[in-house]
Amino acid sequence: MTKTNKKQTVDLRVLPEFSRAAVVRRFGEPLKIECVPVPSGPEPGALIVRTTACSICGTDVHLARGNLALKVDLPVILGHEMVGKIVAIGAGAERDSVGQPLSIGDRILWTHTACGSCYWCTVARQPTLCENRRAYMYENIEKPPYLLGGFSEYGYVLPQSGRVRVPDNVEDAVASLCSCAFRSVMNAFDNLGPIDPSEHVAIQGAGPLGILASAVARVEGARTVSVIGAPHARLELAKEFGATHTFTIEGTTHDERAAALRVLTSGRGPDIVMEFTGFPGAFNEGIDLVRKGGRYLTVGQLGTGTTTFSPSTIVKKNIRVLGSFSGDVKSYWKALQFASTHGDHIPFGRMISGRYTLDEVNTALARMQRLEEIKPLIVMS
Repeated sequence: MTKTNKKQTVDLRVLPEFSRAAVVRRFGEPLKIECVPVPSGPEPGALIVRTTACSICGTDVHLARGNLALKVDLPVILGHEMVGKIVAIGAGAERDSVGQPLSIGDRILWTHTACGSCYWCTVARQPTLCENRRAYMYENIEKPPYLLGGFSEYGYVLPQSGRVRVPDNVEDAVASLCSCAFRSVMNAFDNLGPIDPSEHVAIQGAGPLGILASAVARVEGARTVSVIGAPHARLELAKEFGATHTFTIEGTTHDERAAALRVLTSGRGPDIVMEFTGFPGAFNEGIDLVRKGGRYLTVGQLGTGTTTFSPSTIVKKNIRVLGSFSGDVKSYWKALQFASTHGDHIPFGRMISGRYTLDEVNTALARMQRLEEIKPLIVMS
């Protein structure tokens, strides 16, 4: 039976007492499947969802091993690229963040929170930098509302979280890509600014973000899109997504790759270089690759690693160096719209390299770490 009143809407048939979830209790140890409490109902502005799928991100692997330069309040439910169906709607949560009506059974993506009242939210208009931000998979499962992670049968959407209804023609696997990897790419392009049709773009990294970025750069009209990375299979997939050229890092030197890119770009180097590798040394290579007066944007550097470089390179080449962190609700919406619009000719589903049950999460994480998967998906039964 479905209970409806002015305060909240709850599908009592599917709201259990506990949710099975994959939990990190100690860094470096295998995740354990535990029963985590499900709140009896959502507070005003909140939602409860039944998770349908959650893809695995490289950040998940780093967090599980304690390699992130971000605060983690153990124990936590791992996972943050989730999509789910609404099973409970709190008062005032009857529409998503772009005004679309929400009903029981609708599929949504949801964002990390932004308070809406700090300097970063109001004056700077950069909610990803909110000083009161709460992030899924970083918060303790022993504190209400418990279900703040993606590898869980049920999830809790906080009142301050943005939420976007998933278009009907975007399947769960692709929607999950939009909830982290793709929204980070969309936010990166917003930070980068427009691409002129005459400009050459080089992308460092042939992982999910780099491959998705090649699609966006090509659709936005870049003259050429070069993806630099490995292994060969990922470079081939990048071509299917729109890359015009690929350069392997296996068996080649940076100088050799830089020379090839200069030949492609009339001796100048790429107008734009975007970094999605997570490897600190890629920063040096990137600022060397980009042409004088060009733009260098880095997205992948969330780990604890460091590198050294000569700041004079930035000055002498008059480079604009940009950072891009995460993404706000606009980025989620734009990712979903891009997937919905271009899904007929960009093979987003090919990004999903393996499907696993919740009980197989440790296997999927290990395969992701060994680069045997591009983007594995945890599918909830």
